[in-house]
Amino acid sequence: MAYLALRMRHLTILLVLISAGLSAQVGGISVYEFLNLPNSATVAAMGGHHIALMDDDLSLAARNPSLLNERMHQRAAISHAFHPAGISNSYLGYGHHHDRLGLTFQGGLQFTNYGGDLVRRDPTGQAQGTFSASDFALTVGAARQFEGRLSVGANLKLISSQLAGYGSFGIGADLAVHYVDTSGLFGISLLARNAGRQLGQYDATTGREPMPFELQLGINKELRYLPFRFSLIYRYLDRWNILFDDPEGENNSLFLAFGEEETTRGAGAIFLDNLARHLVFNGELLIGKSRNLRLRFGYNHGMQRELRLRDFRSGAGYSFGFAFRTKRFSIAYGRTTYHIGGGVNQLGLDFSFAKR
Repeated sequence: MAYLALRMRHLTILLVLISAGLSAQVGGISVYEFLNLPNSATVAAMGGHHIALMDDDLSLAARNPSLLNERMHQRAAISHAFHPAGISNSYLGYGHHHDRLGLTFQGGLQFTNYGGDLVRRDPTGQAQGTFSASDFALTVGAARQFEGRLSVGANLKLISSQLAGYGSFGIGADLAVHYVDTSGLFGISLLARNAGRQLGQYDATTGREPMPFELQLGINKELRYLPFRFSLIYRYLDRWNILFDDPEGENNSLFLAFGEEETTRGAGAIFLDNLARHLVFNGELLIGKSRNLRLRFGYNHGMQRELRLRDFRSGAGYSFGFAFRTKRFSIAYGRTTYHIGGGVNQLGLDFSFAKR
């Protein structure tokens, strides 16, 4: 036990030191933001972030490499998200466990296509033909378990982005540690996502843009006497203030989604709003003797506050989905609501090539 605690302490210090040398960014001001899109229907259904559950779902390890384990041996995962305006986001991954090395490996490809018939216009609005835009990230990762409860993993990403003839490439990494208790009902993860650097800029005359780095802490708890488990993820552990200063939103309370309003916005309300924006909550109901059917939901308060409308209830920040799993395959569906005009549907499939 002392050995596990010592390793956890050392790895925690390492992740914090890595994050200290990086500039934490919130969406919209960093390059390669497509890396934050849900890479699977599971993640999409559970608030866009799900980092503390270790099972046989290979798609979860694409975001948190410390979740890689031998149950993912010879498993493949594929996912496709249908965004508005013909935009799509796809992921393909494969896992392999090596007994002699005691390591579980993965390889994956995330591809985001924004379309090939986007209209190019000059400053006066005149059409100047069409162009295409796309992003992709090639990921390789590995993890090792210690004493059956502590797992350490890392992903390496080669990133490329193409926009109207301009190109950019970079390199990124995910570093993570996961711990599960002796009962197997509680897990905790510390994850540093998208650490790295842009190596080639879209325009050589401009400086390098920051990576969408983020330090996350997540817990997952399964109830002992009920077929239900939930997760709580704390985002931007390395940055406290993630509020967007919206003068028109000063009179909206933290609980606007539930219909409550206040005439003034005091320091306490601002503190609670900022705190809640760090949090993502999700849950999963496990149905059946073998828990094959799983109903999922999630709530991302930061997304809800940033994408809400003042005069309409858009449902932004809420997500739901389901999965049907067997030992050989799984099919999953997730839906994330971004706007009153609609949401994003995502389908996922994973299956095992291993002989049983």
